Amino acid sequence: MVERARAFRYGDHVDTDVLIPARYLTTDDPSVLAQHALEDLDPDFASVVRPGDVVFAGANFGCGSSREHAPIALAAAGVRAVVAASFARIFFRNSINTGLPVLVSPDAVAATDAGDAVEVDPARGTIVNHTKGSSFTAEPLPPAVVEIVAAGGLANWVAAQLEGVR
Repeated sequence: MVERARAFRYGDHVDTDVLIPARYLTTDDPSVLAQHALEDLDPDFASVVRPGDVVFAGANFGCGSSREHAPIALAAAGVRAVVAASFARIFFRNSINTGLPVLVSPDAVAATDAGDAVEVDPARGTIVNHTKGSSFTAEPLPPAVVEIVAAGGLANWVAAQLEGVR
C-alpha cells in the first residue's frame, strides 16, 4: 500500500543550483546533502520534509548543471518522487541513475498545491490528490527504467544483473 504524503510545490525552471547549492558539492554523503536540499529556494524544506513526501514542480525541473547530487539530496531528504510538468533531460537521467522516481504529469502539477495530501505510486505511474479528490496518470516509463528505479538506481540494477550471471 502506498502511504499518503504531503506535496511540496514549486514553479518552473527549478535548477540544480537551488536543489543542492554548489557550496555543498564538496561531499557526496547523502545525509549531508539532504540537510541542504532546496536550501536557497525553500529554507525550511530539509527540516520539515518527511519520508515519503512528494515534490511537484512546473516545467524544466532540474535544469542547470549536470550534478547527480541533486536527485541524491532529494531522495536522502525523504522525497519519494518528483512529479513535474517536464524535466531537464540530465536531471531526469540522473534521477533514474540514482533511483529517484520522476513522473511527468502537467495536469497533476496544475491541480496540486503545497500541503495537499497526495499518494504517488511510481511503478504504476498513478498520482492521487486526496485533498482535491482527483487522480492522474503520469506518462509511462519504459519497463526497463521502472526496473532501474525499483532497484535503487543504475549501479544497483547492474550489480543485480551481474549477480544473476554468476
